[in-house]
Amino acid sequence: MSSTINTGSKSDQSDASGKLDLRGASGGGMFDYAPAPESVKAPIADTYGLFINGEFVDPSSGDRFETLNPSNEETLSMISSASVSDVDAAVQAARDALPEWSGLPGSVRGKYLYRIARRIQERARELAVLETLDGGKPIKESRDIDIPLAAAHFFYHAGWADKLEYAFPGKTPEPVGVCGQIIPWNFPFLMAAWKIAPALACGNTIVLKPAETTSLTALRLAEICQEVGLPKGVVNIVTGAGETGSALVDHPDVDKIAFTGSTGVGKMIAKATAPTNKRLTLELGGKSANIIFEDASIDQAVEGIVEGIYFNQGHVCCAGSRVFVQESVLDTVINKLGDRLASLRVGDPMDKNTDLGAINSKEQLGTINRYLETGTSEGATRHDVNPCEVPEKGYWCKPCFFTGVQPSHAIAREEIFGPVLAVMSFRTPDEALSRANNTPYGLAAGVWTDKGSKIFDMASKLDAGVVWLNTYNKFDPASPFGGFKESGFGREGGRHGLAAYLK
Repeated sequence: MSSTINTGSKSDQSDASGKLDLRGASGGGMFDYAPAPESVKAPIADTYGLFINGEFVDPSSGDRFETLNPSNEETLSMISSASVSDVDAAVQAARDALPEWSGLPGSVRGKYLYRIARRIQERARELAVLETLDGGKPIKESRDIDIPLAAAHFFYHAGWADKLEYAFPGKTPEPVGVCGQIIPWNFPFLMAAWKIAPALACGNTIVLKPAETTSLTALRLAEICQEVGLPKGVVNIVTGAGETGSALVDHPDVDKIAFTGSTGVGKMIAKATAPTNKRLTLELGGKSANIIFEDASIDQAVEGIVEGIYFNQGHVCCAGSRVFVQESVLDTVINKLGDRLASLRVGDPMDKNTDLGAINSKEQLGTINRYLETGTSEGATRHDVNPCEVPEKGYWCKPCFFTGVQPSHAIAREEIFGPVLAVMSFRTPDEALSRANNTPYGLAAGVWTDKGSKIFDMASKLDAGVVWLNTYNKFDPASPFGGFKESGFGREGGRHGLAAYLK
């Protein structure tokens, strides 16, 4: 597809009066941005099999489904749909591999994780391109955040592999066993690393099911497992839709389920595993709050909000999709937010200038549009300030925000998973806390102020698994991540994340 960012000489920017228009084709910038397409190519096979016992195999049913490029709706490849028998074969392979893998010295397991991390680094540009083609996120996000952070998770957990007894003094750490892991479409490769790295470090074997719309990078990770000589059966990857995930959750020989995804599906998994002895961790949805005080650096806060929800199309479970602003600076924040959104570049995800790419799927775009209509019908004011023209084909949603939002509005209560922000006000810190905690979710929050005492007081009272202070959406493998209430339970990352994969 062609870039949506227009180019032209300065003479092309003069209006009828002869005055120079300095807004730029991107909308709000000082200059035009010429297209800067990613030059690295990622080969994609016409079809992909299931990765079971160290080999790619055809699905037993022969069923396959297409995976699309959401920016142009073109078919990228045909992905195998794993049946119950395929899942059973993958679980059996993981069970057979468990004694050998868990019996290896931790230092040896760590070497395999180091090899995976280094191979991810070596293939980083290819993986970033594949992630962007399959998921729609801007190439600069895949290149600069997702893939490097995935490698960092393997490096970090490689270091823990031979130190588990120091992580849990006085205890004898043992692997849980065969782990069934189900990951979402918003961060396909990074979520795979979050799940696989700690499980391998602790001596477990794995059956991973990626989201059906974003399976390509997980299958590339299977190739990397082959390249580094990971023993057969230690990592197995089965692709498919909900039926495949259900077969994995219900399999009697799986010892643990780790799920990242929607709260609704998480509740179904919790119900299915409750009568069993399966261990369970859930990282679910969120309706996270950013609280901006009048003494905050407003420009810094606005930039943090933009990075927290818009640069990833809102496709983040911890996206700060609710903003509470102290009344005295409300108008200032709204004006600065509008100016910043007007400058964002929306278009071809493979263009290095692009800030916002495509929505992951037609279904998700439909969900976002329904919330946009609901927000307006309930009485909130929608602000569409971005001037970019999006392509005719593909799944696109330009960034917007709502003002005049009431706590009872759906856009203030329910997870939208799109580039949509609900702006509300408060007068006192207690009111901000009450309104921020008035949600069934409890995944993340952000606090913006220059007073250290206020920061720590707010952080201690917010019902959120992660609280960012004067920043947002910053991740590190050593820092645990997870939620409260309907945002799930358990932690991923850090020493806390190791505990979920050990007896």
